[in-house]
Formats: sequence, C-alpha cells, structure tokens
Amino acid sequence: MPHYIWQNTDWTKFSWREEKLLNILSSTRFKQGDLIAKIAALHSDESLESQADILTSETMKTALIEGEVYDLATVRSSVNRKLGLSFAGLPETKRHIEGLVDVLLEATTSFDQKLTKKKLCAWHAALFPTSYSGLMKIRTGQYRNDSEGQMKIISGLIGREIIHFQAPPAAQLENVMKDYFQWWNSSQTQVDGLIRSGIAHFYFVTIHPFEDGNGRIARALTDMALAQDDGLKKRYYSLSEQIVADKKQYYEALEVTQRGDSDLTDWLVWFLQCFNQALSKSNALLQKTFAKSEFWKTHQGKNLHDRQRKVINKLLDAGEDGFQGGLTTRKYVSMTKTSRATAGREISDLVQKGILVQTKSAGRNVSYQIYVNPQCD
Repeated sequence: MPHYIWQNTDWTKFSWREEKLLNILSSTRFKQGDLIAKIAALHSDESLESQADILTSETMKTALIEGEVYDLATVRSSVNRKLGLSFAGLPETKRHIEGLVDVLLEATTSFDQKLTKKKLCAWHAALFPTSYSGLMKIRTGQYRNDSEGQMKIISGLIGREIIHFQAPPAAQLENVMKDYFQWWNSSQTQVDGLIRSGIAHFYFVTIHPFEDGNGRIARALTDMALAQDDGLKKRYYSLSEQIVADKKQYYEALEVTQRGDSDLTDWLVWFLQCFNQALSKSNALLQKTFAKSEFWKTHQGKNLHDRQRKVINKLLDAGEDGFQGGLTTRKYVSMTKTSRATAGREISDLVQKGILVQTKSAGRNVSYQIYVNPQCD
C-alpha cells in the first residue's frame, strides 16, 4: 500500500524552501498590487459588473473541475440576483447552483469571521440541497463515516481502477479537523498570506472530510484565505478558471505532494504559478473594462437604440480578435432579433456616428468593426 502524507508523525508541521518560492512570490505580489490598484480606479457600476463576471466564471469552473457542467445563463441569473443586478430575461435559478454561489460569496464577504465546523457543514449542505450527489445519496452537512469503506480518489475502468489517494479514516476526522480550524484561526499573522492560501487548500483537500464536494469547499477556503490576505470582500480573479486550464497538472501536483513528506515546496510553487496566471488574466479583463468605459464616455452624447448598444457591447466584450469575421448584417439580426432592413439602417447609423467602420466591401462579405481613432491609440 502506498504511503500517504497523513500517515507521517506530525504531518501537519508543513515546511517549504523559501529560496525556491522567492521569485514566483515576488512576481505574484507585484501582479496582485497592480490588480488592486486597478480595482480602486473602478466606478461602482464597473466594479459590480466585473465582480459578477468573475463570480460567474468561478462558479462555472469550480463545478467543471468536478465534471459538472452548469448552464451559463442560469449561473448568471443566480449571481445577478445575489449582487442586486438586473436578471430580466434570465432563467430561474436552481438550488444547487444557488448554494454554490452562496458559498463562494460568503467565503469572501465573511473572511474576517472565525472558521468553524458549523460554517463548513453549512457550506456542504448548501452544495447538496437534495442530499444527493448525482444519483447517489450522501451524508450532507456532516463529516463522512466511511460506512462503505475508506475514502479513496480513484480513476479508470471497473476492475482496472487506479488509486490516486486514500484519505485519513473517518475515525480521525474530528481531531484532524479541530487541528485544521486551530491552524486556520491562528496562522493568519504567522505565515505569508499567499503561501498560507496554498497550504489551506492542500491541507483541507488532503483531509477530505466530506463524502463529496471537498474540492469545491477547498477552493472556497482558498478564496477566503486570499481575501484575508488582500483585505477585499470581493473577488476580481477566478482561480478555478486557471485550475481548469491546468487540471492535469493540478491533480498531479496534489498527488505527488500527498505521497511525500511534509515539505510542500513543489505544491506551493505550482499554486503560486497558478494564482500568478489567474491575476494576469484578471488584469487583462480589467484593462478591457477600462477601455469599454472610455469608449462609452467618448460616445456618451450620441443617441443610440438599445439594440445598437447591445451589439456594440458584444463587440467590445469580444475584443479586437474575438468577433470572428467582424460584424455582419446577419449577425446583427441574430443578436437583436430584428429585421434585416432595420439591422442595415442601424448599422449605417453607427457608421455615420463614427462608432463602426466597414472592413470588407465585397458584396455579401461586408463586415464592420469598432472604429478606433488612431490619435487615441
């Protein structure tokens, strides 16, 4: 049987080699500071929209890591309702999605509250409001009891299973979770906040205290630890989105470290690199938000129909290379559900007002893009 980290004596006395973390930690701190400065410059409406975008992404991606695919419009409906944004035209929400959004929001908005068993069990119950995970009935709002055998992380076909990890037995959970809460509530001033966030994630997912949902709760706890570090009750980056992009490496980094001693250096290097990349993506997203805001300031005096604004916002959100083939009359009709004649008139109006510019003029291939004044580049 493989040897796992939790079988070591004093396994939670984690260590790391600071010289191995110095460069990536410094780079990540710089990007974090840059992001916080950008956030401070956001107007309140821009801030709320950016927060909604990130929370929607985080909800979608943290579920996707576990193989669950959520409907984007349903998630956005739940997020908008929670943040007080318009949800007109969006579908009704679903209880399990509502629960996940609630957990992610509370993780950041209540970062200054003590972490307890009661809170974590409430989070777990919120993730599984029907007490089912798929077709399987599970214990919700309480630790696992291993009634069907010790918790194992397994992949592969039946009869050819690969055991990636075996969690501590249920009989140890009360004690190891008490240790976790004590560590969490006492370590905030003792360990660098970013390193602590990486430890918090690894520590919890190694204990694996629940029958299901451990990954989602671990990532929520990571967000909570990061909020404690930067002091912001809103998230402007999606760590889960980056984990999805590096999912194979994520599980490999966990598995290797869970089979080692208490030196977490390699895991922390991976975690910091992942967070670093998440910050880069968020910085780019906020830059797009600023550009969009400046665009509308430039054209604020121009009388536009709601359909025109909708299409322009889609072009702006897609970015310079994101709207393949540019805007065509057919795409305008598809987005606005208006007639082809009306679409043609409204596009011509946008060209005359200096908002769109024609890019191709070969009959049916006529397309348009946002006009960028070279003097404003």
